[in-house]
Amino acid sequence: MKKLAFLLVFAIAIALFFIFGLNRYFTFDALRQAQSELAQFKTESPWLLAGGYFVVYVLVAALSLPGAAVVTLAGGAIFGLVEGVLLASFASTIGGTLAFLSSRFVLRDTVQERFGGYLKPINDGIAKDGAFYLFTLRLVPLFPFFVINLVMGLTPIRTFTFYWVSQIGMLAGTAVYVNAGTQLGSLQSAAGILSPKLIVSFVLLGIFPLIAKWIANSVAARRVYARWTRPARFDRNMVVIGAGAAGLVSSLIAATVKAKVTLVENHKMGGDCLNFGCVPSKALIRSAKLAHQITHADRYGLQPAKPSFDFKQVMARIHQVIRTIEPHDSVERFTGLGVDVVQGYATLVDPWTVEIARKDGGKQKLTTRSIIIATGAQPFVPPLPGIEQSGYVTSDTVWDEFAKLDQTPRRLIVLGGGPIGCELAQAFARLGSEVTQVEMLPRLMLREDPEVADLAHAALQADGVNVLTDHKALRCEQHNGNKILVVEHKGQERAIAFDALLCAVGRSARMTGYGLEKLGIVTDRTISCNEYLETKYPNILAVGDVVGPYQFTHVASHQAWYASVNALFGQFKKFKADYSVIPWTTFIDPEVARVGLNETDAKKQNIPYEVTRFEMHELDRAIADSATKGFVKVLTKPGKDKILGVTIVAEHAGELIIEYITAMRHGLGLNKILGTIHTYPTMAEANKYAAGEWRKARTPVQLLTWVERYHAFRRG
Repeated sequence: MKKLAFLLVFAIAIALFFIFGLNRYFTFDALRQAQSELAQFKTESPWLLAGGYFVVYVLVAALSLPGAAVVTLAGGAIFGLVEGVLLASFASTIGGTLAFLSSRFVLRDTVQERFGGYLKPINDGIAKDGAFYLFTLRLVPLFPFFVINLVMGLTPIRTFTFYWVSQIGMLAGTAVYVNAGTQLGSLQSAAGILSPKLIVSFVLLGIFPLIAKWIANSVAARRVYARWTRPARFDRNMVVIGAGAAGLVSSLIAATVKAKVTLVENHKMGGDCLNFGCVPSKALIRSAKLAHQITHADRYGLQPAKPSFDFKQVMARIHQVIRTIEPHDSVERFTGLGVDVVQGYATLVDPWTVEIARKDGGKQKLTTRSIIIATGAQPFVPPLPGIEQSGYVTSDTVWDEFAKLDQTPRRLIVLGGGPIGCELAQAFARLGSEVTQVEMLPRLMLREDPEVADLAHAALQADGVNVLTDHKALRCEQHNGNKILVVEHKGQERAIAFDALLCAVGRSARMTGYGLEKLGIVTDRTISCNEYLETKYPNILAVGDVVGPYQFTHVASHQAWYASVNALFGQFKKFKADYSVIPWTTFIDPEVARVGLNETDAKKQNIPYEVTRFEMHELDRAIADSATKGFVKVLTKPGKDKILGVTIVAEHAGELIIEYITAMRHGLGLNKILGTIHTYPTMAEANKYAAGEWRKARTPVQLLTWVERYHAFRRG
């Protein structure tokens, strides 16, 4: 209502300006005719005229009325150059700032809410270099000042920054007009002020900061490359190191746009996800879930039974699944798509040269315009005393090592309470292992909300996992042929016997041995990159787990697009990697899926939010499937249906979250989801019902009261 009232007053003021014909006083001819009268008024009441002039100029600029140029001329004609510039400069800047604030008050929230996804790159650019861009625009008179005022009000630039940059940036143009006003008698029209030569000068002045920035960047780049000799020609447009998701997508994009690209892989095509992570773990989880359903068949009206299976066959199926998917990522497929695939170990010799120790025993050197490092990550093994003698396995080695076993390990310890640890702990427990899960932090899945972690904890315990949070692993020992893990809890040590120890405490970036240190590329926990995924050398980029910030296959593929396009076409246009809508799923039962903010994140970042929940036990399909555990929780902007984040705990949550990912990516709110027809009965209806809960909480009670009275009246 405040915005509508303000807009109404604003519109009335502009309408009155034209209704009363005030615009006739703001023309070049009117100014020339009134020049002698204004000069006499100045002699009689100089301060009153100066104050009136200042107020009028502020109002003209604030209301974005036509005639600002004539008012500036009047400043020179009446007050002379120095006083005229002083009055016009401050009045135009103050008025422009009021227009800026008006635009911000009335329109910014609406525009950002509706088009925030599209405007994010602009917002980020303004947040970083807003003063620079505004200064450039102010120097070029081709851009109307009132348009700049209104448009900048929609951006996140600070008001004080807008004011002082405008004050300085408009000074040159103001001085030109005021000076022209001092010569008003010799001017034939306002158009005569800006000659083509003067306009060109202004344009050159405006683009000078851009040219200066480009020169500064070029000098900085030359300094980085100073100690290296650039090749006269290049064998390749791009060399990609690592054939996981990030490397495969990067090389495929390069080949698709007809660049000459070489992909180097020292181990297995498909990387960690295909061979050690996503694919084998999901195959295991599916077998474990079926075993669980057989055990609890009474939930479906059937006779429960103890599942009978051969563990070797379970593991054999996992490897068969990998082999079935392998052709999608194979050397043959990518060679057929135009990628030169080399199996070997790559080392950077200089910023443009890669040396490959080929698996066939040969060596190969390639010069290339750009290099993409996609070497992935590896399981982190905590430096516990005695762990090397324990025969531990990791989330990478478990598939080959356990494939040698005739049955599941009787006593299995899983170190780690993150997604990988939780998934594997539950799966092996469902297949018959006595699983103890050890997590040093106070709860599982620390990145999720506490209620989600509690639900996951309960689900794992219900499947027989002995979950030990707030327990710190100290050392591994052996007593009388028994393997022991010693843990500490509240100052007390405790010994846990095990037959197998699985380390799932996280993954560390794979950075050593590729020549990065020689080139001075910063490698801390990950490879240091800018927002364009460039290292200190703009032609060397990094993607995927080796750079973060998320170690997900889909994020690696997402980054690969930005890296490959920046590497191949960065001389024309660069794109900042966008992490605004990143989903992830933990594939325990029930699954935990999330996109955007959860309550923990929102509180940490002091972002206001409202919460809407829908419980799965109210959903018809969930009841029919005996899958009623969980909920949909949506965070929205206060008073709006804009989605800030969603957490879903449910069967198939990883699929259910996709509707919200799409909505957030394209700026759709809960009203749009509510208005979408969902097939009945499906689990996806939970999304619609969650949107319905949001709408129900905002029922227009007063309006319905009047509607009720209307219906009563209609009944007589």
